[in-house]
Amino acid sequence: MHALNLTRRLLAAVAALLAYGALAADPQIDQLLAAKNIDTQAVRKLGESVMPQLVDHYLQTDDLVARAKIARLFYELGWKSEAAKDAMLQDAHTQDRDLRLQVQWALGRVSSDERIVDVLLQTMQSDDNILFRDKAACALAYDQIYLTPQQRYKLLEGLVRALGDPKTDVRSIASLALRIQTGQTKGFNATAPESVRQAKIQEWQVWLAEYKSQL
Repeated sequence: MHALNLTRRLLAAVAALLAYGALAADPQIDQLLAAKNIDTQAVRKLGESVMPQLVDHYLQTDDLVARAKIARLFYELGWKSEAAKDAMLQDAHTQDRDLRLQVQWALGRVSSDERIVDVLLQTMQSDDNILFRDKAACALAYDQIYLTPQQRYKLLEGLVRALGDPKTDVRSIASLALRIQTGQTKGFNATAPESVRQAKIQEWQVWLAEYKSQL
């Protein structure tokens, strides 16, 4: 816990320096963030130069509700920011429900860092909380907006691998995410007998190989 807090303080210091160096500080941000519901369009009008200031607010506050609001703002803005990604990755495994969900959804809308896909795939398959597993699959299906074709292949490969998971719910959400990403199901049924599932997984693996060959 001490190491995590130290990392957060260091990131906050870096974000503050970036905000100062870029002359991004805007007095309107404090007022906008203090509102019960942040006016995304008002923030958008200020431009992407305010991102370091937003990241600084995220890192400086210990209020998890406030942090979740800013994570949602990052999601809605969809502005690429490695600083925002680094800040939110610190909360990628928090047990606070609202903050965890907002972070899972927002990460792929600020960065194409492959660690995001890794974290979400791990959460989808291994987290003890079925809600976090389900929403990680949603993030993989809808929110990875900056991936290169090669990075998307890695995402799809992870989803196909998850079709063989021992948990029925994981197989189901992985199949749904694949359908959303590709428009295909290959006839996979998460509750079918294992031999039938394995045959469909093989079809997916053949498709993956063809997809990779075209990159």
